[in-house]
Amino acid sequence: MSANSAETTRQLDVVLVKAGRTKIRYPAELVGDDGNHITVRAAWAGEGVRDFGFVRFEPGDVFTEHYWRDRWYAVKEVRAADGTLKGWYCDITRPALRSGAELVVEDLDLDLWRSADGTEVLRLDEDEFAESGLAQTDPEAAGAAMRALDELEVLASADGGLESLLA
Repeated sequence: MSANSAETTRQLDVVLVKAGRTKIRYPAELVGDDGNHITVRAAWAGEGVRDFGFVRFEPGDVFTEHYWRDRWYAVKEVRAADGTLKGWYCDITRPALRSGAELVVEDLDLDLWRSADGTEVLRLDEDEFAESGLAQTDPEAAGAAMRALDELEVLASADGGLESLLA
């Protein structure tokens, strides 16, 4: 989809697919689409509070989400209702697909968290990824997913690294 036609729709449904099924669908405001990098803003779409131990997602939180058509990840800046930066939650995904007012992203189980102050960078759900069987059913995708996680970890550990992706 071209950047011009992408700008005509200001509201999108983000559809997160996992193992061939829709995991969650939520409305988001299109912030920008340059033909490769898609940015949306959405309120926390989960029910109630989700406490991961290292961060709590809760009603009122705002996610500015960055997706790419040529990268195997999504980067989500997470802010509390008062605007305070909580950190960045990164999903390892297949490249995003946009069709009209729908943005479809396939979650590949791996995640990365970077705290707002940059002191905490956590690789998440590597056990779920191993259990998914992707390495056996689609070794190329599994390799791309692991390379994406490694790339994000390096960026998240460097000053301004993740932020440089979002400009």
